[in-house]
Amino acid sequence: MEIEEDISTIENEDNSIEEDIVEDEIKLSERELANIEEVKGIVAKNPRITLWSAQSAAVFRYLRKTEPEFSISKEASLIIEEAVSKKYPEIWKLFEED
Repeated sequence: MEIEEDISTIENEDNSIEEDIVEDEIKLSERELANIEEVKGIVAKNPRITLWSAQSAAVFRYLRKTEPEFSISKEASLIIEEAVSKKYPEIWKLFEED
C-alpha cells in the first residue's frame, strides 16, 4: 500500500510541475509570432553578426597567433551566446532549437 501512495504522490508532483510549466509559457500575439518566424528565416540564410570592439579583436587575434587551432569565431560565438542567453532569457527561449 505504501508503494502505491508513493507512486500517487510522484504522479501528483509530475502533474503539478507540468501545470507550472504551462503557466510559465509566454503568450505571443500574431505579430510577435510573425516577427519570430521572419527573424528565423533571416538567420537561417545569414547567421552572422558584426561587432566593433578593438580591444576584443586584439585579444582574439593575439590568441589566434599564440594558441594552436584557436578559433576566433568559435570563441566569440560561445561568449556571445552565454552573455545573450543570460541577459535576455525570455527572448532566448523563443529561438531555442526544438
